[in-house]
Amino acid sequence: MESKVRVRFAPSPTGPLHIGGVRTALYNYLFARKLGGDFLLRIEDTDQTRFVEGAEQYIIESLNWLGITFDEGVHVGGKHAPYRQSERKHLYRQYADMLIASGDAYYAFDSSEKLDELRKEAEVAKKNFQYDSLTRNNLVNSLTLSADETQAKLDAGEPYVIRFKIPENIDVELDDLIRGHVCVHSTSLDDKVLYKSDCMPTYHLANVVDDYLMEITHVIRGEEWLPSAPLHVLLYEKFGWKNQMPQFAHLPLLLKPDGNGKLSKRDGDRLGFPVFPLQWKDPKTNEISSGYRESGYFPDAVVNILALLGWNPGNNQELLSMDDLINLFSLDKISKAGAKFDLEKSKWFNHQYLINRADQDLAVQLLPLLEAQDIHPSIDKLAKIIGLVKERVQFVKELVPQTIYFFKAPESYNDQVIKKRWKEDTPMHLTQIATIISSVQPFDKNSAHDKVAEYIQSAGLNMGQIMNCLRLSLVGDAMGPDLFEIVELLGTDEVSSRINTSIEKISI
Repeated sequence: MESKVRVRFAPSPTGPLHIGGVRTALYNYLFARKLGGDFLLRIEDTDQTRFVEGAEQYIIESLNWLGITFDEGVHVGGKHAPYRQSERKHLYRQYADMLIASGDAYYAFDSSEKLDELRKEAEVAKKNFQYDSLTRNNLVNSLTLSADETQAKLDAGEPYVIRFKIPENIDVELDDLIRGHVCVHSTSLDDKVLYKSDCMPTYHLANVVDDYLMEITHVIRGEEWLPSAPLHVLLYEKFGWKNQMPQFAHLPLLLKPDGNGKLSKRDGDRLGFPVFPLQWKDPKTNEISSGYRESGYFPDAVVNILALLGWNPGNNQELLSMDDLINLFSLDKISKAGAKFDLEKSKWFNHQYLINRADQDLAVQLLPLLEAQDIHPSIDKLAKIIGLVKERVQFVKELVPQTIYFFKAPESYNDQVIKKRWKEDTPMHLTQIATIISSVQPFDKNSAHDKVAEYIQSAGLNMGQIMNCLRLSLVGDAMGPDLFEIVELLGTDEVSSRINTSIEKISI
């Protein structure tokens, strides 16, 4: 019987959550839900020097906004609590000591200054220095010191780290669920630090120990962690956990729009789009970075966008709900190649989600933006107006200029439309059209349209020219939905008033 699928998202609270990290969380979530498994949120905060106040709560709020939920985690608890590594630090030393006892790890007392010096020397010689099987026997560690000398240094409180002893001259192999068979020779690996004398583990030790203790079956993470995978495989082997080792899947990078390199905050700033799910204010600099939520994106649109950046459902369907994604998701449909971020495509997705939203829901979102301009329509009326104009916009905030003229008469008029359309006899014809519209009682937009069209034809006028002038009078521009839909919603008295005002204000 196969064990239940258990996956985790394990970010570090070092700042705002990048959308690449959100995609990693999303793929883990979809995988778990598809297979009826568990999804955990673990906060990996062992590097206290990089900790940023508020980052953990930001991560949780971001994932909540997107509808990515957890079965266990730092904010919901669970049988493997605590889920914050800084609260688990008492666990890790025993595992480091296990590796010391088995000869698979050792104490290293080299100063950071000495190691920097060796790196600089190697750089001058156009070589690469790393702490490994070729160099460790010439450095200050428990492999070159006697047991008594090592103990004396420990008793004296000398700073040390515990390093993993990479085996010499072996191939380290794993089968990645996305990249296939991976084989790395141990000569390319360095003896990574597992534990520091400040009693904190490094990422590598804490990550492997926690995945084992939390019974993680699949590790789905970004490809930047692929170089660490051989070390993690060796750790599972040396701990005697090879049969419990999770399967690995390393996701492709999210790339800049031109495909040249990893997508960064700088790219978003330069090209005008967010790379974070929510707005972020840096607690140290007070610099504000834009977020998808505050930029007007719908959370389900963002989920849809991110899901298709590196994964393909195997059909031509582009608009996919969370339930659709869960039903269709599988790791074998994830590409090995990086996925280019496309700003225009992301706007297109948001447009699709907007036009498929119920007009009433959009009205509720738009209302506060109009109320800020002292406009207080009923939700029902606003919903009806939105139904006429929502095809024209990508974001709810863009509905403001598309709807405001239904509530406020124009205070200015488009000069280009005036220059192109407004003639000397236009005021006379508009006055007559106002009378015709008012005469249609009870008002019917189709009858009003037919009567106005009949007048224009009988007067030998250009239909486009005079209709554009009528629109200009009502809206202030040559924009908007069907003209007689506007007339119907404004009402005949308001139409007459706006026509009279435009005649007074526009002179040629």
